[in-house]
Amino acid sequence: MDAAFEVVKKQLGHSFVRRELLKLALTHSSWANECAAGQEHNERQEFLGDAVLELCVSWELYKRFPSAREGELTKMRSHLVSAVSLAERTRALGLDVLIKLGRGEENQGGRKRDAVLSDALEAVLAAVYEDGGFAAAQKAVAHIFAEQWPSRAGDGKASKDYKTRLQEASQQSFGQAPLYTRTGSHGPEHSKVFEVSLRMPDGSLFVASGSSCKKAEQQAARAALEALGHTN
Repeated sequence: MDAAFEVVKKQLGHSFVRRELLKLALTHSSWANECAAGQEHNERQEFLGDAVLELCVSWELYKRFPSAREGELTKMRSHLVSAVSLAERTRALGLDVLIKLGRGEENQGGRKRDAVLSDALEAVLAAVYEDGGFAAAQKAVAHIFAEQWPSRAGDGKASKDYKTRLQEASQQSFGQAPLYTRTGSHGPEHSKVFEVSLRMPDGSLFVASGSSCKKAEQQAARAALEALGHTN
């Protein structure tokens, strides 16, 4: 695990005092389940990290583009914090190889899944916030997106998320948008799993789950895109 602390120190500019926070952030629930570790995984940190990330990115964009309108700021932020974008950054930072996955998840390609990688990066950011406060989290976010910050308001260079890509593909192929429906949830309040179904205009159905409805929808959209042949 020493490698993880060195990577975070080098790539995010943060040296952990409470090292157990980073260990937890890089522990996937599949590992905890297989090792009977109970709630010793990163889903709670992911919840916090999602909020910290959004605030840090919002503040950075707010400072960088003093003349930008709300809609432009929202669009830029959405691109940066999408699951696709975060997964790309996780790989680029070298954090993907450090995540502790259960054997089942590993064998099913979990280490390559954008949802797993983006969740882990959010958890790591939460760990930085818990360990060093908001200033440390801001510094980490600046490092994460060092080469990704838009050069001007409305710049759309960043990756589109799966829902946006599917919306465009569906309109192009069928002339209609897909329909998302929340079908249920399970688990304790602090670690709920939400289930979502996605029906395409041609009747095809895709079901996915995630730690939030938003993330479940993204995974369903990804499956639909793959079925349509839009894998890039």
